[in-house]
Amino acid sequence: MVQWHERSDKKASGGRRNTINANSRKLSAKGGAAALTKTDTSVAKDKIEAKAGMGNTSKTRAIFVKNANVTDKKGKIAKYEIVSVKTNDANRLFARSNVSTKGAVIRVKVDGAEKLARVTNRPGQEGVVNAEFVE
Repeated sequence: MVQWHERSDKKASGGRRNTINANSRKLSAKGGAAALTKTDTSVAKDKIEAKAGMGNTSKTRAIFVKNANVTDKKGKIAKYEIVSVKTNDANRLFARSNVSTKGAVIRVKVDGAEKLARVTNRPGQEGVVNAEFVE
């Protein structure tokens, strides 16, 4: 469903607002629902979809992810399987439903053990989960 990110046509008092613009629905004010990237270990590969953007551009949105690219202190990057989302400061319900957003702390499987990593990018905007280990 389309979302419009602009001022309402109604005033706080309930009266109609006289708009200056002839066209009150501009493409620059058009938005959409959040991707809400979920962690799902049962999928064979990550589910990613492309969404058209402004000016002949597109965004890759991650819908379901299984793996994360994790950076260690030395700068080495490796791909690890995500076990679950431990905490998510964006919304406490996101942690319960395994939704990854920027700043979420995830559990990753490293050599049979679980370690914590913090998501450093926006998976719903970039289509991949990048993270760094948390001490």
